[in-house]
Parts: sequence; C-alpha cells; structure tokens
Amino acid sequence: MKSEGFICSLCPRSCRALRSSEEGGGLCACPSSAVVARAAPHFGEEPCISGTKGSGTVFFTGCPLRCVFCQNSEISRRPLNGKALDARGLRKVFDSLVKKDVHNLNLVSPTQYAGVIAEALEKPFPLPVVWNTGGYERLETLRLLEGKVQVYLSDMKYADDALALRLSGAGDYFSTACAAAKEMFRQTGSALYDEQGLMIRGLMIRHLALPGHFANTKAVIDWFSSEFSSRGALFSLMTQYTPMNELGRFPELRRRLSRRECARLEEYLYASGIKEGYVQERSSAGCEFIPAFDLTGLC
Repeated sequence: MKSEGFICSLCPRSCRALRSSEEGGGLCACPSSAVVARAAPHFGEEPCISGTKGSGTVFFTGCPLRCVFCQNSEISRRPLNGKALDARGLRKVFDSLVKKDVHNLNLVSPTQYAGVIAEALEKPFPLPVVWNTGGYERLETLRLLEGKVQVYLSDMKYADDALALRLSGAGDYFSTACAAAKEMFRQTGSALYDEQGLMIRGLMIRHLALPGHFANTKAVIDWFSSEFSSRGALFSLMTQYTPMNELGRFPELRRRLSRRECARLEEYLYASGIKEGYVQERSSAGCEFIPAFDLTGLC
C-alpha cells in the first residue's frame, strides 16, 4: 500500500474515506502520510518494555477511537498536529531511534497509518517492534503486520459495548478487540524475553480502570483470565487515570481513583488467577507523565 492516497478501510470503522496527501477523511481525518508528533526514548511503559535505556517511542497523531478521557487528545483529535512522513521518511525516523540505543521501536496509536508503517518495515528492523494500540483493530490490518511486529501492547478498554459506545464512540469494541487480541497472540505466541528481562515477543493486554466502572474492569479481568492467563500473555492493570478534557456529560470521570478503589481492584485481580503482568502504582497518575508533543526527534 502506497501513501499517495487511498480509500481507507484500515480500522474497524471501514469508512472508506478518501485519504490524500493533503487531507484525510472519515472519523480519524488523517491524511495518507503518517503524521508523527514525537519520536524519542520513553520510560513510561511497563519495565519489560522500557527497561533501563527506554523504549524508542513514535507518537502518531489521530486515532480511530474517540475516548472522552484521552490523555493524548492534543494529538489524537488533531491529526495534522505533527510532521507528515512517507514510508521512506518514517523509516529514517525509526533508524534514528536505533542510534539512541533504545530497547525497541514502540509505535503509539499506529492503526490509522498501518499501510505506511508496514511499507516502512519492509526491510527487517534490528530491534523488536512494539504495536501500541487501543485494541480496536481489523484482522485484515493486523495481518499486514505479521512478521514485522514482534510485540503487541494492546488495550482492552471495555467488556461492555454500551459503555464503549458512550465513552469511545465504538459500540462494537469488545467483540472487535477480542478478535484482534486472538490474532495478535496467534502471530506472537507466548511471551519471550531476552537476557535482560526485556520482552522481545508476545502479547500484553492493558486495561485502564475508570472511576465508577468497576464492573467493566472486573469483566475485562475475567475475560483475560479465561482467554489468556495460562497461555503466556501478560496483563497490565493501570490505575493512573487522570481527568482530562471537558467531562461535563461524564460526571463519574471527573475524579481519580481512590486508594481504596485501587486496592479493591488489585485484590480482584490477584484472586483471578492471572500470574504474569503488572499493576501500576497509583502515584503514576498525573499530567507530568504525558510527554511534550513538540516534534522532538523529527527536526
């Protein structure tokens, strides 16, 4: 797939919008080029991804979801708020991160640019490639990445499609994300680590707990326990939710999780039988962990 312009069906919305080099269409409104807001070492991921030298993280603009609580809304809602790159330019950015001695290449919110990224990765990459996604993926798009992506770092935001529709505008989220997770696992298999304990292959499912929606978190934990807990995938429970954006219509989201609420969710997770993964420290909540989307690494 070339990046000059195309009719898009990369994400599950399959809106078939015409995406040109000048402008995009559909819900994501992304152009045909890959638009990048930042490319630099990042230390905010799980230890097996960030390690000691950082993850070589490329933040793409735009997103196929519309999460009302998005912490990266500065770029997820403004797809042109970055530098447009074709496949060759994108590969140069990827290669520049290798020189910074990072552990891997971490592609954040990449789905809407999957075609350009797959083209940029046609030549084998010397580090593990991490596909860092909201979980809302088409199987056909994921299959473009087979052999090019070694680690899938995927959200499972909801087990409740009514909640997914209300908060992210995606009423088919759960069934779509479940099928996507199975395809990701098919491609990678059980987690593999190098001698430093860094993940070099596998699937990690992340879930951000939201205040007022504990039943949803418990249902996601139950789903993972049933599908993956004995198969070598990892689960990461994130409790760093920080109120962002205009949340007037979502009063339950205007606060952080309390320590007691975090403790209750952790207790449920530990009782689920899930053995491999992470529980995030509540202290990691806050805007200070959001990087500056200032074209670092692109000029």
